[in-house]
Amino acid sequence: MTDNRNNASKITIARNAAMASRLNWQDEQSFSDAQKGYIATWDPLKITDEKTGAVVWNIQPYLDFEGSPDTPPPLTVNPSLWRQAHLNNFNGLFKVCDGIYQLRAFDMSNMTVIEGKTGLIIIDPLISVQCAKSGLELYRNNRPETKKLDVTAVIYTHSHVDHFGGVEGIMPTDPKKKKKVRIYAPDGFLEHAVSENVYAGTAMGRRAQYMYGPLLRKDAKGQVDTGLGKGQSTGDVSLYQPTDVITSTDGAETISGVVVQKKTIAGVEVLFHLTPGSEAPAEMDFFFPSFKAFCAAENATHNMHNIQTLRGANVRDALKWSKYLAEAMEFLGGKAEVMFASHHWPIWGRDNIHGFLGRQRDMYRYLNDQTLRMLNKGYTGIEIAEVFEMPEGLAKDWSCRGYYGSTSHNSKAVYDKYLGWFDGDPANLHKLTSEEAAPKYVALMGGAAQVLKAAKKASKKGEYRWAAELIRHVVYADEGHWEAKKLEAEMLEQMGYQAENATWRNFYLQGTQELRHGIAPAPPKKTSPTLIAAMTMSMIFDAFAAKLIGPLVRDAKIVMNWIIKDPNDSENPKNPNVPYLVVVQDGVLNYTKNKKDKRADVTIRMSRDTLNKLMSGELPLQVALRGKLIKVTGNVAALLHFFLLLDDADPSFPIVTPRSDARAAWTGVEKLENLMEKSVEKLMDHPKIAKARDLIGELPRGC
Repeated sequence: MTDNRNNASKITIARNAAMASRLNWQDEQSFSDAQKGYIATWDPLKITDEKTGAVVWNIQPYLDFEGSPDTPPPLTVNPSLWRQAHLNNFNGLFKVCDGIYQLRAFDMSNMTVIEGKTGLIIIDPLISVQCAKSGLELYRNNRPETKKLDVTAVIYTHSHVDHFGGVEGIMPTDPKKKKKVRIYAPDGFLEHAVSENVYAGTAMGRRAQYMYGPLLRKDAKGQVDTGLGKGQSTGDVSLYQPTDVITSTDGAETISGVVVQKKTIAGVEVLFHLTPGSEAPAEMDFFFPSFKAFCAAENATHNMHNIQTLRGANVRDALKWSKYLAEAMEFLGGKAEVMFASHHWPIWGRDNIHGFLGRQRDMYRYLNDQTLRMLNKGYTGIEIAEVFEMPEGLAKDWSCRGYYGSTSHNSKAVYDKYLGWFDGDPANLHKLTSEEAAPKYVALMGGAAQVLKAAKKASKKGEYRWAAELIRHVVYADEGHWEAKKLEAEMLEQMGYQAENATWRNFYLQGTQELRHGIAPAPPKKTSPTLIAAMTMSMIFDAFAAKLIGPLVRDAKIVMNWIIKDPNDSENPKNPNVPYLVVVQDGVLNYTKNKKDKRADVTIRMSRDTLNKLMSGELPLQVALRGKLIKVTGNVAALLHFFLLLDDADPSFPIVTPRSDARAAWTGVEKLENLMEKSVEKLMDHPKIAKARDLIGELPRGC
């Protein structure tokens, strides 16, 4: 790819310098904390897949161009973001306190090892199996005195993939020991791990390419950080179902008015504090009294977090988030001497911890309350975002800076939580799509040449946002207008160079790259077999339902009995052959557990293992049928018809250029009116049946 990236403009250089002048560069405590307790790292820290040789994680490119913490920021990187990028470079095994060790920069998240009396407890085993395995190996090499301690417990702090995906990599190799490992997770973990990461997985995965910038070069004009860490690994994702779910009642006791759940794990007492609806729908932080150590999960890290992520997710509750941090301060009661989290570096000292949690508490409360104050005065989310500023005491705290979340998109998220997408103006109630409106705007402004002229004029004044808004209409009106794409790319590029927020920078620069070079072909989809295996049958049918091309169902009705032999089904532990009645009618898939219909069009019997392979794409449907791995009673054509009604997602859909015809996508591209009249053999050879089906979609990686 030709490097036609631009340098920073004079206006970008001036704006970055102006920001630098307002920051507290004398506060270097984070650099001391981020290096404290360092033991060892791999040199280089480059992790590969043992089977394929593919590199799944490599921090070296960042170290090569970012240099030492004293390296001045390039003109193309916001100086505040440059500081955060250096802090996230510190990598390896670190001692948090006696008995607690942390692997940092082995992925975007941290993996923590607790040395219990009867075994090791692993907290948040990263995204990828290979990274978690490599991190545990580094720990073992440097803690030989613990070689007799097997991993006996895992704690998932919350339901995002970067906190459970590598679990297979830290499991004991002995099958008997592996079965004995207890896995602790907050109430609702499995449901939300699937619903947030799978059902809308393809769209989130595509937007995550913009948010985290994995397709950008790692250099001063490209991706330098994500705010939470350097980037995201690309290895194998795994998931084991929790064996122990932390609920609001099990083991509950009240400490300083706060309900906590007391557990003893590997001989170590743990006080769990549930925080649902904070950084994740299912999340918990917890305290180890014997270590005087508090794990803040992802509720308190060294940046402002997201109330709603740019990749897409449920809107989080900033008010609840603030209150949970207040509760943590209460039940800790000044007893914690060290605080560590799922990202970034620890904090030592009771007063430091108390002050840090207090500022994090106030930050989320301020986001909630001040947005509410303004929306109750009639201002819209966009209007509030334009004037929203944190109070000086919080704004000067490096750990409240917007490297990952931002006051701009977080205030809009709070607005959305309370009032939704509609700003109340009836002119915006039923707006035209960009594809429909753009040609009208361009015509009204006197044609593409006039729009370009106005955009260039705005650009020279440093009005990059306005120039991008103008030129975007030309791109949507005429996707082949190269000069318009080139100019919009230049505007986005300068905004990226100015962005303090790492995810904003990545969004701008990925948009720039695609305007200049087009959309990169999507890599082959890879769905984790252990993720599929962890899904309940209800979740699987919900995944089917979300892929059904409703308009194509029309007057058709397909009634199916599904009987899956699954001795490990957590929903039905006493009956491994529970039937599900599945009915496709009126464009909707409904299912009922423990029910069959004698008049069903077809009855399908298979093992759960066969179903897992079918859904991962390892086993094509026609191969399973012809190999009799699926036993079908009744009309096999009805089953084939059902699979043909399942849509294919698009992992490479356009974001900065016009989409394809939405009407065609809505109605379904393939015409299926006469399929039922075709022979079963012809249906079996239909390309949608013949190819391996990836029915879930690629798992997005994000927080």
